[in-house]
Amino acid sequence: MTRPLLNRRLAEFGTTIFAEMSALAARTGSINLGQGFPDTDGPEEVREAAVRALRDGRGNQYPPGPGVPELRTAVADHQRQRYGLEYDPDTEVLVTAGATEAIAAALLALVEPGDEVIALEPYYDSYAACVAMAGGTRVPVTLRPHEGAYVLDLDELRAAVTDRTRLILLNTPHNPTGTVLTRAELTAVAELAVERDLLVVTDEVYEHLVFDGTEHVPIATLPGMRERTVTIGSSGKTFSFTGWKVGWTTASPELTSAVRSAKQFLTYVSAGPFQYAIAEALRLPDSYFDALRADLQAKRDLLSEGLAQAGFEVYRPSGTYFVTTDIRPLGATDGFAFCRSLPDRAGVVAIPNAVFYDHREAGAPFVRFAFCKKTEVLEEAVSRLKRLA
Repeated sequence: MTRPLLNRRLAEFGTTIFAEMSALAARTGSINLGQGFPDTDGPEEVREAAVRALRDGRGNQYPPGPGVPELRTAVADHQRQRYGLEYDPDTEVLVTAGATEAIAAALLALVEPGDEVIALEPYYDSYAACVAMAGGTRVPVTLRPHEGAYVLDLDELRAAVTDRTRLILLNTPHNPTGTVLTRAELTAVAELAVERDLLVVTDEVYEHLVFDGTEHVPIATLPGMRERTVTIGSSGKTFSFTGWKVGWTTASPELTSAVRSAKQFLTYVSAGPFQYAIAEALRLPDSYFDALRADLQAKRDLLSEGLAQAGFEVYRPSGTYFVTTDIRPLGATDGFAFCRSLPDRAGVVAIPNAVFYDHREAGAPFVRFAFCKKTEVLEEAVSRLKRLA
């Protein structure tokens, strides 16, 4: 056969770096601070809610296409109580197989061949693949390090918009940099979207993982944005059940209908019993979310300080559970080579940030570590990393 088997739109992607690095961790017995999943389960009462749903026969067969009513109502209540956003659970909430499917369904539904999609670079790797599968053209706007944090150049964002721009794909709190876009920054993005009549798809899965009193502002709360925004949320990061793959979108009836049209031909439905459990999880008291935030902030500080002592330049994140570092103080410039050698040198696995860039050279010297692990695991990782100093 002369024609390649793989669809040419996906030819550039190959196996994800997460699979490669997790396999490297397993093969070398290294501490895996690469892939972003916790090493402990979430609240026992949420796990028991899933068991109860299984035993009661709730969700063991196909759940409703938009998601079970209990979860859609819980999502709507969460958006209203946290942010003052009113959504109809019957027409404006859609349950998905995690945020990954929500992103795919939104882009497949809303982007046509030739449309341009602006994404904040570095970006989670599925964004690029989903834009490609939709036939769109991704236009990266690069977040750059400045005074210890990554910042958005609003002039660069404005200059990236053309007559072919269809939507802006946001992620705040931002993976992998840990940046949380400010109200002022988001207001500027919103004004641009209204002025140029753009859609916004916003990935807010780390909404509860913000530190040092940082405010998470959903862009849908800003003037003119509710009717043009698809907001994506997920249970995995907040409740530490990443394997359940329960996510959701909130949007106007018209946008929700469009996203559902694509979603129904992806998984159709998923995670039936787990949907009932996450409905209960979203109703946990504020003390749960406060304790989660405090625990992760302490782990952020532990790992950040250890990385600094090992010789890295550290960009301490305002959100998520990742910390980005610059390896140039250690005499290295190639993040791929550094991460592939790190297990042998220090018994730790990390992720090269260059995989999150179109402009690979811009991300070459940066490496991401995850701190959503047990304290004793992070302490051991810090001890091992000191060998690099």
